[in-house]
Amino acid sequence: MELAMSDNEHRQLARDSLFVMAELRVDGVDGEQRIRVRNLSSGGLMAEGGGHVLRGQLVWVKVRNIGWVEGSVAWVQDNRFGIAFREEIDPKVARAPVVAGEGTPRFVKPALSYVPLGELRKI
Repeated sequence: MELAMSDNEHRQLARDSLFVMAELRVDGVDGEQRIRVRNLSSGGLMAEGGGHVLRGQLVWVKVRNIGWVEGSVAWVQDNRFGIAFREEIDPKVARAPVVAGEGTPRFVKPALSYVPLGELRKI
């Protein structure tokens, strides 16, 4: 049996302050907007910037290292707003350093990588 949490209980979830840029998509609005994420928890985030959002609006946020996360606008005050995620995320993953992958441009990758001496091949 799942119990509903009160607003006060939701506020007690662990939140960490941070400053990262993210992309925001708002239901019914074309395109994406850049926002600044100020704090993040498993259940949501506080952001600032972007365009005009309304309480209750369906949104998607591209969270670093996680991807697009669906949520709804929980509150709006001046240029700051809160988003409650539809499903919980692991905020530690979002705070981890961005990992270089196959799609990483060459100029971003390290210039040399370590190769054990026995594995070098002669040319």
